[in-house]
Amino acid sequence: MRKQYTLEIVFVLVAILLSLVGFSSLARSQQGAPNAYQLLHIVTSLAWLTLLLGQLVLLRQRRNGYHRTVGASIMAAGPILVASMSLLTVHSAAKAVAAGTVDDLVVQNVTFSVQLALLIFLAFALQHQRKIHGALLLSTALLFLVVATFFTLISYVPGYRIEGPETFDRFARSGQLSALVGSVIGVLFFLRHRRTGWPWLLVSGFFFLSGYLQSVIDYAALTALVGSLGELPTAGVALASFFGLLWVARRGAPAAPDAR
Repeated sequence: MRKQYTLEIVFVLVAILLSLVGFSSLARSQQGAPNAYQLLHIVTSLAWLTLLLGQLVLLRQRRNGYHRTVGASIMAAGPILVASMSLLTVHSAAKAVAAGTVDDLVVQNVTFSVQLALLIFLAFALQHQRKIHGALLLSTALLFLVVATFFTLISYVPGYRIEGPETFDRFARSGQLSALVGSVIGVLFFLRHRRTGWPWLLVSGFFFLSGYLQSVIDYAALTALVGSLGELPTAGVALASFFGLLWVARRGAPAAPDAR
C-alpha cells in the first residue's frame, strides 16, 4: 500500500531545514546573537512546524486518536505564534523609530502576521471539512518556507547575498524569487487536490499581494505607526483576541462532509 502524506512530510521537513538555515543568518549579522524577541520567534516558529510534522506522521500511521489530541493544542499554539510574531513586528519597528530609520521589513512582518492569523482562523472555522482544514494548516508552512528562503538567499547565496550598501538591490530580487518559488509550490499542491486545495492558491495569492503592498505602502509612515504600539500590550491583545476568535470559530463551525 502506498504510504500517505510522504510529499507533505518532505515539504514540512524542507520548511524546517530552510528555517534553520535562515535563522542561522541572525548569528552572522552585525548585531551578533539573536535577541530575546528573535529567539522567541524562532522557538514558536519551529514548534509550529514541528507540530504540523507530528500531525502528518500521526495521520500516516493512522493514529487518529493521538492526532485529535495533539490537534487540540493548536488552540494554544496558534495564538502564541501570532502573538510572538506581533511582538517581533512591533519591536523591529520601534527599534527603527528609536534609531531614526525605516524598518525595511515592516510590510513583510505585518502582512505575514495577518496572513498567518487568517489561515489559522479559517482552519478552525472549517474544521469539520477535514481536507480543507488540513490544507489551511499545512499551507501555513509555505509562509515560513518563503520567508526562510528569502533570508537564506540574502545571507548565503552568491548573487543574492547582501554584502554592503551597493548590493541592497538584491533584497528586492531575493523577495521576488522567494515569492515565485512559494507560488509555484502552492499551485502544485493545489493541482494535486483541486476540489479541496484552494488554500494553497490563497497562499500563492498572498505572495503577489505582499509584493504589491511593498511597492505602494509608505514604509516610513507604517514604521512610525507600528513602532508607536507597545510591544507587550500588542502581544497580549493579539494573544487574547486571537484565542477568542479561534474559540468562537471552533464553537460555530458548521459540520459538513469532506469534498470528494
